[in-house]
Amino acid sequence: MTTPADIRTPRSTALLRAATLHNGSRCVALCLATTTATGAGLLLPFALGRALDLLLTDTGGARATRWVLVCTALVLLLAVLDACESVLGATTNARATAWLRRRLVGHLLAVGPRAVRRFGPGELVARLVGNAAQAGTAPATVAALLAALATPVGAVVALGLVDPWLTAVFLGGAPVLTLLLRAFARDSSRCVARYQDAQGRIAGALAEAIGGFRTIAAGGTADREVARILRPLPELSREGHRMWRVQGRAAAQAVAVAPLLQIGVLSVAGVLLVHHRLSVGDVLAASRYAVLATGVGVLVGQLSGLVRARAAARRLGELLDEPPTSYGTRRLPPGQGRLELRGATVRRGGRAVLDGIDLVVPGGTTLAVVGRSGSGKSLLAALAGRLADPDGGEVLLDGVPLRELERSEVRRAIGCAFERPALLGDTIEDTIGFGVAAPSHDRVVAAARTARADTFVRRLPKGYATPCTGAPLSGGEAQRLGLARAFAHGGRLLILDDALSSLDTVTEHHIAETLFRPAPGSSRLIVAHRVSTAARADAVLWLDEGRARALGPHAELWRTAEYRAVFGAGAGTEEDGSTAEDAGTAEDGDGS
Repeated sequence: MTTPADIRTPRSTALLRAATLHNGSRCVALCLATTTATGAGLLLPFALGRALDLLLTDTGGARATRWVLVCTALVLLLAVLDACESVLGATTNARATAWLRRRLVGHLLAVGPRAVRRFGPGELVARLVGNAAQAGTAPATVAALLAALATPVGAVVALGLVDPWLTAVFLGGAPVLTLLLRAFARDSSRCVARYQDAQGRIAGALAEAIGGFRTIAAGGTADREVARILRPLPELSREGHRMWRVQGRAAAQAVAVAPLLQIGVLSVAGVLLVHHRLSVGDVLAASRYAVLATGVGVLVGQLSGLVRARAAARRLGELLDEPPTSYGTRRLPPGQGRLELRGATVRRGGRAVLDGIDLVVPGGTTLAVVGRSGSGKSLLAALAGRLADPDGGEVLLDGVPLRELERSEVRRAIGCAFERPALLGDTIEDTIGFGVAAPSHDRVVAAARTARADTFVRRLPKGYATPCTGAPLSGGEAQRLGLARAFAHGGRLLILDDALSSLDTVTEHHIAETLFRPAPGSSRLIVAHRVSTAARADAVLWLDEGRARALGPHAELWRTAEYRAVFGAGAGTEEDGSTAEDAGTAEDGDGS
């Protein structure tokens, strides 16, 4: 169960404080506007009372006119200040939300893939979009809450200036209002936190469904997926109704208590009027101050907004609790891209997904990593690329542990290509040159030619200037752009994580002619599923349930029936594992 203490965590409090400081000038202006409006609102009953008293006398014409003008000026001032508060509040909310999102996105990118594994893409989007917007209202809400608190406090002081007995009567029932507000804050904090958690689960399930919409359509399981996505909906509805009940109960209790206090104040004011201790104008002012002093409804609304903002900040704080990937200060010595894993172990959920991997990839050579699904191939590639860190052991490049290298040194030395590359950047040229400092057009074109992508890129509406979002690309074409990006990046180590899987055999053959060519100064680690890929590598690492089953040339491993079974029944029958596809010489296919 979430308690208010859980919500007021140091991380979330620090986050809201930093967002407020970032908008310091606007928050100060908003506080000044709300404070001025509070002061004007407190002066208005006094001015109305003075004007009424002077209008009721025979000699107060000129003075009454001046006080009527004062009342008019105060009303106009309140209208102007209300407009200023609206503008300042909206801009403060927008700036605070933008700052929170920028802060969190930067942190999540520094954390890397580990954040997606812990929270899931849908949950991350829900927090960065919905919760950041709710938490971003905190600075303006605090300013408004201070003004909402100042109004009843100022009204009680004003009652004392009219007559101390009026303040005494009001303070007799004030503890009841205080208890109501405290109970409201406690109860609403719990249900708001649970409500936002349910929202996050729905958003996560929706993101998964959007990512797999083709599978859902092909399987005809749309109704089942809708039910799965909306499974938390009853809980969301229950917590939402509970929030409204808590707020409604607080408002109803306030409505029941506030009129009694107002009646008490007015009754005492009437007695004092009869005894000529108060004037008619004083009674009018006292009645208005009694209403302002019992304005719990405004306090409930502002307090509810603050509770929602702090609950959202708690969820954002959980993102910041995930530590960013740490880097060292060392740089790489001269080398050929020698990759070494020493007892590399990775655990997930208490289970060793990779268990004590010892491996050396000499510089300038190519290693193919093969194994059945779930054997840990992609995880090993992630360790080699510093996209994940081992729980035990270490990974070295040219004798330097990757953890000890500068971030820029790691990213400059290691290039990666993936099975489903993300086409980042505005244009095709941008996505090929992504991650390279000021890539030249010639470098981009050369990389595209190496990846057999130049031909289809030139057929696009604007060639290399075609926007990525408008480019009609097949799966193989997108994969070739990812390969081109890795080739343009260069570096000492090139990692291909199943990056050839969507290519037709002819295109793969042409790319392999370059990829497996001896390249002094650069080593390659390739996660492979095809016999042809493994056959061309200098060595093959055979993974089996997270362990290194064997390491050696493909031709030697091919003699083992269990190794051949990794590639399936249609893998080929030659002694060295080669197939007819290895000899393909046709022109470039469409990559679909």
